[in-house]
Amino acid sequence: MLALSGTGIGRGIAIGRALILDGWQDEVPHFQIDPGDVDQEVSRFNEAIASVRLELRHLQAKLPPTAPPETGAFIDVHLLMLDDPLISHQPAESIENEKINAEWALKNHADTLVAFFDNISDPYLRTKKEDVTQVVGRIMDVLTRGEDRRRSDVAGLDQALNSRIIVARDLSPADTVMLRHRNMTAFVTRLGGPISHTAILARSLGLTAVVGLHRVIDTIRDGDQLIVDAATGTVLVSPDDRLLAQFQALQQRQHAQKQALAKLGKEKAVTRDNEEITLLANIELPEDLDALDDSGAAGVGLYRTEFLFMNRTEPPEEEEQYQAYCHVLNSVHGPVTIRTLDLGADKQVDGGRAEPTAAMTAALGLRAIRLCLSEPSLFKPQLRAILRAAVHGDARLMIPMLSSLQELEQSLALIREVCAELEREGAAFDPNIPVGGMIEVPAAAISADLFAQKLDFFSIGTNDLIQYTLAIDRVDDSVNYLYDPLHPSVLRLVHNVIQAGSEAGIPVSMCGEMAGDPDFTRLLLGLGLRQFSMEPSRLLEIRQQVRDSRLSRLPGWAERILECADSTSLHGLVDQLNAEDCA
Repeated sequence: MLALSGTGIGRGIAIGRALILDGWQDEVPHFQIDPGDVDQEVSRFNEAIASVRLELRHLQAKLPPTAPPETGAFIDVHLLMLDDPLISHQPAESIENEKINAEWALKNHADTLVAFFDNISDPYLRTKKEDVTQVVGRIMDVLTRGEDRRRSDVAGLDQALNSRIIVARDLSPADTVMLRHRNMTAFVTRLGGPISHTAILARSLGLTAVVGLHRVIDTIRDGDQLIVDAATGTVLVSPDDRLLAQFQALQQRQHAQKQALAKLGKEKAVTRDNEEITLLANIELPEDLDALDDSGAAGVGLYRTEFLFMNRTEPPEEEEQYQAYCHVLNSVHGPVTIRTLDLGADKQVDGGRAEPTAAMTAALGLRAIRLCLSEPSLFKPQLRAILRAAVHGDARLMIPMLSSLQELEQSLALIREVCAELEREGAAFDPNIPVGGMIEVPAAAISADLFAQKLDFFSIGTNDLIQYTLAIDRVDDSVNYLYDPLHPSVLRLVHNVIQAGSEAGIPVSMCGEMAGDPDFTRLLLGLGLRQFSMEPSRLLEIRQQVRDSRLSRLPGWAERILECADSTSLHGLVDQLNAEDCA
């Protein structure tokens, strides 16, 4: 038996035989072409683009009715990327000017687009470079293998799947949903991270997956017996009968628990001692709104606005933003927290692409509120649109990546300036919109008491707070082993922010990945957190954890955990807390 370790998606267990699904090759052919062949090579490239566009539209039209609502949005993103000049037009120009083959021209320009996503500050958005590689992979497949071969690869799986476990270099969101509806129950991939589009979709579909398994293609053979344990991120290859029986029993228990969870429906998130906890949703596209009703979300705790600014040659004008924000506010019953633009690391917004000279350390560079304050012509139209839209619902405005009181003062001054302009114009707007800060920089978490004096609410962004505190890039899988939400320093910062908010009388929520992980729910409740915001697909499990907890018993546990300096002992205490009968 062989055990492989990666990043688990979800908490399920899958048992089955491996089915190897080859992706496009890493080695891209590179050669010069004769001047007389240029037109033919450009035509070959354009035909490949058209073929992939047709394939994506076909997938979109054939999506099963039971597919999660975000699936169509994923395909929309891929179609938008097909229209990006770096993918659809500039490679053809390189073929003409440099007399190179289509595959190499595409690779060169795709690398530039991937570099842009690497330089985006937000860890969630940065993982969208995987969408670029998936789109380019589709085009490359047509160029190198032919359209008929590519389509037969996926279509021919209908009979071959039979609930087998897909093993691949990577899977696109579109292929993931189609394979799921062809009886795929689990997959393991060489690439991927916990907050990639495919990972999020896998959670929505209830799939079991382990990603980031670097040796998977070289180690697993077609037909191997596999056990995929998403909770531990482990894949067991060729396990013995004893292990198989153990995991089959555990799988049955999980299935029974899942059936019980589905009965929760829209029950309130009320603890056993009758305190209601607010559960909110994170969204980024209007299509995400469809998932809110089923999840029972009390509102939107994080509305990412970055996608309004990407995959276009000019930033959106005020009116377009206003309409988008109005649509969300009119569609949501409850508060909507709109986060201002969180892009970086270059001043220019040009089709959502940074120049090649952009700072390489984007996460620590000119991004988020730093970028917005340096470019008022970019920031003010967004502020105007949010303030105007706020009259149509319960809107809150949130500033990302605050690290100093000076940044906050400048932001508040700009908001006052925009309010004065709108008042002079006689425009309808909400001058009293609550203004909050996203606490995701250790400097802000340490000085949370100072920020609390000037803000109406806090939202803890654990994704960045953890990576900045521990000095790791959470989307770099070579240092994934260092990513630990339960690191004592992280927990102390989170506790400090919650305390500062409580003492100042302002609400504190959490919108990072930690908020949607049931392993941390009781600990966070014990630390004093009362508002959680997460992907809609995670709300039911968090609601169950809340309803199973007695709030009065949790602060004592949280205090013991905060005092614990040894990482192993700390993790053990959290396990004990989660295992305790809090009834």
